[in-house]
Amino acid sequence: MESEIQGESRTRLNKYACACAIVGSMISIIFGYDTGVMSGAMIFIKEEFEVKETQLEVLAGILNLCALVGSLCAGRTSDYIGRRYTIALASLIFMLGSILMGYSPNYNVLLLGRCTAGVGVGFALMIAPVYAAEISSPKTRGFLSSLPEIGISIGILLGYISNNLFAKLTLKLGWRMMLGIAAIPSLMLAIGILKMPESPRWLIMKGRIGEAKKIMYKVCDDEEEAQQRLKDIKRAAGINEDCNDDVVQISSSGQKAQTSGVWKELLLKPTPTVRRMLIAGVGIHFFEHATGTEAVILYGPRIFKKAGVTARKKLLLATVGVGLTKLVFITLSTFIIDRVGRRKLLLTSIAGMIVALTGLATCLTVVEHSDKKLIWALVMSLIFVYTFIMFFNVGLCPVCWVYSAEIFPMKLRAVGASISVAVNRMMNATVSMTFLSLSDAITIGGAFYLYAGMAVVALFFVYFCLPETKGRSLEEMEDVFTKPAIAKNSKKEVELAGS
Repeated sequence: MESEIQGESRTRLNKYACACAIVGSMISIIFGYDTGVMSGAMIFIKEEFEVKETQLEVLAGILNLCALVGSLCAGRTSDYIGRRYTIALASLIFMLGSILMGYSPNYNVLLLGRCTAGVGVGFALMIAPVYAAEISSPKTRGFLSSLPEIGISIGILLGYISNNLFAKLTLKLGWRMMLGIAAIPSLMLAIGILKMPESPRWLIMKGRIGEAKKIMYKVCDDEEEAQQRLKDIKRAAGINEDCNDDVVQISSSGQKAQTSGVWKELLLKPTPTVRRMLIAGVGIHFFEHATGTEAVILYGPRIFKKAGVTARKKLLLATVGVGLTKLVFITLSTFIIDRVGRRKLLLTSIAGMIVALTGLATCLTVVEHSDKKLIWALVMSLIFVYTFIMFFNVGLCPVCWVYSAEIFPMKLRAVGASISVAVNRMMNATVSMTFLSLSDAITIGGAFYLYAGMAVVALFFVYFCLPETKGRSLEEMEDVFTKPAIAKNSKKEVELAGS
């Protein structure tokens, strides 16, 4: 009876927890804006600085290489200074990068600004989902942890709109305004996040139980739920669950274990359960970009141009359509992720991506080998691009961030998430910096056939390596990732499919 009451309570969305997650996700809007706006800004940058294609590839991909460094630093930083101050730090770093990009008198300064912004992006991508996951209840965690991805989608759409608005200015001013204006919301967020509460799980990890209790009562709908969640977290942190002291002194040996033992437990001597968690977290982030999403988002105008859309205005408008599609379907995913479950969304999403990528590759190959303009191939290319964006954003895109933020134990969560994000940024940079060269080497159609092949591998990976986490508390994840639990999950799905 008690669990039923708790279950009913947890299905309601706590407004305070939602507000915290929304503010924490604002940093994702800024990152999304930079991603979206760069796709159009590169057209003008190439014209002013007369740079080569390889330099444009470096400009596009360097942000993600620097984000890799930022994400690796963010895990330990957030364990030291807290989740909230890490978001503020990310905002300030990104603000500095935006100012440098907006000022840039030459390509080198522009590259420096892009690198600086990349470090901020790495911090942001790691900390926003973790912060949201740690303040939310099990029944709403998928929704709240998906908000950073909605933020990225909103930002990408705003970036595309900014391309169209500022393209009307002079060549020297237009693209600088596109890139530099992001400094304003970055500063506002750095100040605004300080009004938000700290993660109660981080506070308990530091022995600050009194502060955690006050915040937990705000992010829970009733006292019973708050007390139960506090007990679970204290147990996971190695603190007596009946302890009611406001401050608990964490022993020096305990603090040392929290800091020095994390990398050892994750990478050097992981338990079988932690190893499965790490493979799942790293793997899902690897496949998010190995399936070619960055090629579609960043090089959208080039793909449309290859398909037959040649006017600059129409190219930019077509990318706005991509941004709208991304926003609509990622918002849909956010509302169904806690009902449908992570695995079902992922499997459906990747299956649809395989069809879309194969279709797009076929159309682009036909266009490339034709001497005349084929209207049907142009139309089908556009349809397959939007279909890919649709399926990608309804599953793989949001779920990979939710999943990696929720599966690791409390002590390993920040660093585990940071390793996953580092792999994500590495793959993002790889695709960004190789797509043009890959297209030249095996044709643009061949490149998308390759991404379709990676999506097939991703489908098998999700089916065999990722158990369902819907409705489970963060403290239950070690049980979920034990081998018998994974086998039980897969068996249950096979039985449901057969019936």
